[in-house]
Amino acid sequence: MNNKTVALEWQRYALQDLASAEYLLAMRPQPLEIICYHCQQSTEKHLKSFMALQGGTITKTHDLTALNKFCIGYNPEFASIAEDCLGLTDYGVQVRYPFQMELTETDALMAIQCARRISAFVCAKVS
Repeated sequence: MNNKTVALEWQRYALQDLASAEYLLAMRPQPLEIICYHCQQSTEKHLKSFMALQGGTITKTHDLTALNKFCIGYNPEFASIAEDCLGLTDYGVQVRYPFQMELTETDALMAIQCARRISAFVCAKVS
């Protein structure tokens, strides 16, 4: 497969994670941890899609800040999403286990906003 095909496959999964997070908002009670987790996962896959497009090695990490730094190496414009990446990084691991984080609906809404901004930014670079 060529780089573009691999990147688009990563992107497809990223968009599914974001759609899942948005869908789960309507549940009562809201699964806040799972919503935030899907936002982190969406962002992780979007960043990896850009790395794949560049022909880079896909690093096995959930650290969005580290992944974004790899992307900045290819395109300095990725610095503009650094804060959003930082805000989502902890949701990759900590929310998957009990008693790790206390989340509110506001946290989940902010996670979705961050994930949407990152999604739009990366999709424009990959598509």
